[in-house]
Amino acid sequence: MGLAALVTLAAVGGTQAETYSSDHHDFSLEVVTDGLEHPWSLAFLPSGDILVTERPGRLQVVRDGERYTEVSGLPQVSAQGQGGLLDIALHPDFADNGWLYMSYAAETSDGGLHTHLARGQYSEGELSDVEVLFAGEPGMSGGRHFGSRIVFDDQGYLYLTIGDRGVMDSAQDTMGHAGTTVRLHDDGSVPDDNPFVGDDSGLDEIYTWGNRNAQGMVIHPDTGEVWQHEHGPRGGDEINIIRGGLNYGWPVVTTGTNYDGSTITEETSHPDMEDFIIDWTPSIAPSGMAFYTGDQFPDWEGDLFVGALAGQRVQRLRFDGEELVEQEDLLLDFARIRDVRDGPDGTLWLLTDESNGRLIRLVP
Repeated sequence: MGLAALVTLAAVGGTQAETYSSDHHDFSLEVVTDGLEHPWSLAFLPSGDILVTERPGRLQVVRDGERYTEVSGLPQVSAQGQGGLLDIALHPDFADNGWLYMSYAAETSDGGLHTHLARGQYSEGELSDVEVLFAGEPGMSGGRHFGSRIVFDDQGYLYLTIGDRGVMDSAQDTMGHAGTTVRLHDDGSVPDDNPFVGDDSGLDEIYTWGNRNAQGMVIHPDTGEVWQHEHGPRGGDEINIIRGGLNYGWPVVTTGTNYDGSTITEETSHPDMEDFIIDWTPSIAPSGMAFYTGDQFPDWEGDLFVGALAGQRVQRLRFDGEELVEQEDLLLDFARIRDVRDGPDGTLWLLTDESNGRLIRLVP
């Protein structure tokens, strides 16, 4: 377990850049662009452009290291507290159909707020044919714990994380969407084999529940399984493998405590609930997650990289199956890391959660 340490200076893009040493690779940081207001997510387009969401409700196109244009045609976003424009994902056949998916906080028909999912066809800085595919229910007050990450698995199913909206017990109530992972077809319809289809004890869209506030989700490159991490309260951040019909325990089971230090529960495991793979106590506030599959850092291949908000670092983890065998802190005390992506250029990409947020590449 090594701490990434500043060792020298190296030239990157013609400028002097700090070089860091890790257990397996030296790397430098290249700021691709800055001036982003609390960026939340990014997506790489086939054209080479990069889309970056900003939580206040903007979607920026980054081209050749510059904020090229702001995308028009977005759905109505409610930027309150932790809510706003959040994740984006390309349809697996984006090159052919142009569908771009986005998660965001918005008002519900009952006057509250909840996580929504919409898609639109993207072309040259514009969205058209925008449709809302999913709206969490019931609407809830407050601006906390919206989730929310989007991934498509190898079979084309779409997964969306939804936080407990700051109401602990909602994550155990399967008649609401708070504190769940939902699974949908790409058009927003519900798969027939979702756990509660034909069962009046839960909503059809729900795939898992007992999830506090998941802000990282990724498909394992070898197994195709859905890996997810979630914020605990004061401690109890977790990595889980998401499997349909399972209850992941919050708030019945946690290693964390309330923010005032008081006890939430004495239980750290339960026979009817799924145990975590690993947890972090004290909390690092994880956000963003990527398995590295590139060729620029060969000794990191297959490792999992997790951004940390409170921890202000990147966490590198190595697993043998589901067993953690190595963990390392990179860029300790660097910045609040909101997103981590495995780039098509073989490098790792980061977003920093700041009023002057940065899009950064880790390069050899």
